[in-house]
Amino acid sequence: MITKEKKGEAIAKLARSKNDVGSPEVQISILTERILEVTEHVKSNKHDFMARRGLMQMVGKRKKLLKYLEKTDFDSYKATVSALGLRK
Repeated sequence: MITKEKKGEAIAKLARSKNDVGSPEVQISILTERILEVTEHVKSNKHDFMARRGLMQMVGKRKKLLKYLEKTDFDSYKATVSALGLRK
């Protein structure tokens, strides 16, 4: 479970404005934080298949958001990928 502080940091990292919590960049940032936490859980609990399934769903959702951002605003897409350190 992502903490309130980590979520706030993820939002602040890529927010377009002070009150921005729903832009694709922010959604991708929050999903990335959640993915990192669940990845660590799955590494230590190899038989937790429900967590693994949830992880794959989050990765798919992030992939769709990245594809949308790439199609609509390529400069923002490049900035998001480099800020989060994603391979693309």
